[in-house]
Amino acid sequence: MSNVFRWIGSIAVSIALMLSVMAFSVSPAEASVFHFSGTRPGNLGVQGGRFANCPSTPNCVNSQSKEPGVQIAPLTILGDNPIAQIKTAVLAQPGSAIISETDTYLYAEFTSSLMGFVDDVEFYVNSADKTVEVRSASRLGESDLGVNRQRIEAIRSMM
Repeated sequence: MSNVFRWIGSIAVSIALMLSVMAFSVSPAEASVFHFSGTRPGNLGVQGGRFANCPSTPNCVNSQSKEPGVQIAPLTILGDNPIAQIKTAVLAQPGSAIISETDTYLYAEFTSSLMGFVDDVEFYVNSADKTVEVRSASRLGESDLGVNRQRIEAIRSMM
């Protein structure tokens, strides 16, 4: 009987070793059990000083929207280089990756560690209003359980 326990223990140790090697050698999206990344939207970016509207699903916030539940306050510009400050705050968040950046715009993707869901997050420096407009939207699903709003508020608290 003790040989059986040793055999089961060896298998358990082997599986644990494989999982820990995988955890350190792949990105959060690759390590997730499921991959619900969706396709990068074609409406990202700033057109005429504005982001795209949020979809009708309750999984997006946009500082340029007046819709209840969607509207979120823009960030306040502090210092001479708000994009650098935002980039630091974004990279401090789990699952973040900077996709594109200019002097006035930053686009990042956030990938959830468990299911591999991706959120698209945009920041636009509105020099005229001395604010940073924000838009954060889930690619897939109906509800985000408030994750996009919480993320922007976490970034705001780091500024």
